[in-house]
Amino acid sequence: MSRRLAAYAVCIEDGRVLLALAVGPGGERTWTLPGGGVEQSEDPYDAVIREVAEETGLEAAVERLLGVDSRVIPAGERRRPGGPEHQNIGVFYRVRVTGGRLRPEPNGDTVESVWTPLPEVARLHRSSLVDIGLALARTLPPSGHVDPVPVGGLIQY
Repeated sequence: MSRRLAAYAVCIEDGRVLLALAVGPGGERTWTLPGGGVEQSEDPYDAVIREVAEETGLEAAVERLLGVDSRVIPAGERRRPGGPEHQNIGVFYRVRVTGGRLRPEPNGDTVESVWTPLPEVARLHRSSLVDIGLALARTLPPSGHVDPVPVGGLIQY
């Protein structure tokens, strides 16, 4: 099994959430939260700020830790086929935009970032990370944990 530690930004302003459109190796398009892998020796707090800047062009400040999620993606359902079962450990932060301008990620998987009205999220083909992050932001559980989000239909790993 492979494993990855990642940091994700939940940025909600004026009833909208900041989402990033990721394009996989086969051309599949999935909306997700800005964020990604924590580099060697990097603090997840710093990683989420870096990832927001890389993927969206926006500068962000962390407001609070929302929680942590761990999910296992079966080998046959990975975005990049051929790998083993994969565990993603995600650290979710509430962030606010402090500057910058929206743009695609240069030389990356994120082709677009947009402010999406919260009621429209349910109609998008999206990563379960979006639902987890929104649930953490909405409920602010003292444990920092919400129930797993079932995948299928519009919700993918």
